[in-house]
Amino acid sequence: MKNKYLKEVFQIALPITVQSILQASYSLVDQLMVGTLGTVSIAGSGLVTKFSSLVTFTLASIATVTSILVAQYHGNEDGEGINKSFFSCSYLSIAVMLLFQAACLLVPNKILGIYTKDSDMIAAAVPYFLVIAVSFLPMTLTLQFSALLRSMEKSRIPLYAGIVSMMLNIVFNYLFIFGKLGIPPMGLLGAGLGTLIARTAESMMLLIILLKMRTKGEILLHPVSILGIEQYKKISYIVFPILFNEFSWSVGENIYAAIYGRIGTQAVAAMTLTNPLQGMFIGMFSGVSTAATVMVGKRLGRDEKEEAYTLAKYLMKVAAAGAFIVSTILFLISGFYVTLFQVEPEVAVTTKRILTVLSLLLIVKISNMVLAGGILRSGGKTQFTLYIDLIGTWIFGVPLGLLSAFVWKMPIEWVYFTLSMEEVVRLIISFAIFKRKTWMNNVTK
Repeated sequence: MKNKYLKEVFQIALPITVQSILQASYSLVDQLMVGTLGTVSIAGSGLVTKFSSLVTFTLASIATVTSILVAQYHGNEDGEGINKSFFSCSYLSIAVMLLFQAACLLVPNKILGIYTKDSDMIAAAVPYFLVIAVSFLPMTLTLQFSALLRSMEKSRIPLYAGIVSMMLNIVFNYLFIFGKLGIPPMGLLGAGLGTLIARTAESMMLLIILLKMRTKGEILLHPVSILGIEQYKKISYIVFPILFNEFSWSVGENIYAAIYGRIGTQAVAAMTLTNPLQGMFIGMFSGVSTAATVMVGKRLGRDEKEEAYTLAKYLMKVAAAGAFIVSTILFLISGFYVTLFQVEPEVAVTTKRILTVLSLLLIVKISNMVLAGGILRSGGKTQFTLYIDLIGTWIFGVPLGLLSAFVWKMPIEWVYFTLSMEEVVRLIISFAIFKRKTWMNNVTK
C-alpha cells in the first residue's frame, strides 16, 4: 500500500517540486544579478518582493480552492463540476488581482513607505514595483491554469512551462539589468521587465495547451456566466475563509517585513538574501503539500475516508523525514552561500546567522505546509486553517516580533527566531484538529 502511495506522490509531487526549486533558483539568479547593484537595490527589491508575496499568496489561496474542488470532482469523474469550479475561481481571482494592481499602480510610494522611511530605497524600488504590478495578470492566469492541471494529475505540463519561463527570465534579466546586445543597462527595472516577459510567456503556453486539450475532448473548458449566483454559493464557504486566511497571514508577513525595515537597511538586505534559499528548500515540499490536497481530496470525493486518513499520516511522515534532511543541508551550506554576494561584511555575517536559525525551523515550517496547507484543506473545511493562522500570526507572531525588535532590542536573527515560534503553535493546533478527523468532508455532495 505504501509503495502505491509513494508512486502516486512522485507522479504528482515531483514535477511540482522540481518547478518550485527551479523558480527559487532563478529567484537566486535574480538576487545574484541585483546583488551587483549594491545594498540599496537588494533591499529595494526585497521590499517589492514582500508586497508582491502578499498578492501572490492571496491569489494562490484562490488557486488552492480550485485545487480542492477540482481534485474532488476529478475523483468523482464530474467534468461539469470541474469546469464550473475552475471558471468561478478564475473570475474571483482576476477580480482580486485587479484591486491589488490598481493600488500598486496608483500609490506605489505609499505602499513601499509602509516598510521603510529610506527615500533612496523607495526611489530605487518604484520603477521595478510598477512593472511587477503589471505582471500580476499573467501570474494570476498561471496559478489558475496550474491548479486545474495538477488536480487532474497532469502536473508535468506546468513544470515544462515553468522551465521555459525560468530560462526566459534569466536571459532577459541579464540583457536588461546589465545592458547587453545594444540594450541600455536598466538595473533593477530590468529585473522587473525580465519577470514580466517570463510570466506572460508561461501563462500563454499553459493557455494554448488547455485549448488543445479541449479540442481533443480531454477537458470541458466552456466559460460559465460571470453573473451566475449558484456557482459562487458552492465555493463561497471554502474560498472566503481561505482567502481571508492567506490575506491575513500575508499581512502578518508584511508586518514582519516592516519590523525588519525599521531595524535598518542592512537587516532588510540580509533577510532579502535569505529569501531564495528559503523559497528553494521549502519549495522542495510544495509538491508534497499539493499532492496531499489532490490525493487526499480525491479519496474524500469518493467517500473513502479511512484510506484518506491513512494516506494523510503517511504524507506527514514523508514530509518530516525529508525536512530533517534538507535542514541539515541548509545548515552546512549557509557559510558558502553568503560568499556569493558582493555585500558588506556585516550583512554577510547577519545573513549566515539568519540561515542558521532557518535551518532549525525548517522541520516545523514544512510540516505546517503539508499538514495545514495540504491535508486539512483537502476536505474543504477551510475555516479550520483560518483559525490556526489567525491564532499563530496575530496572537503570537506579530506581538512577539514587535516585542523582540522594539522592546527587547534583539538582533535581527533573534527577532526572526522569536516571532517564528508562532509556527510551533500552528503545528500543535493543526495536529489536534487532524486527530479529531472533523476536517474530512466530501464537497461534491
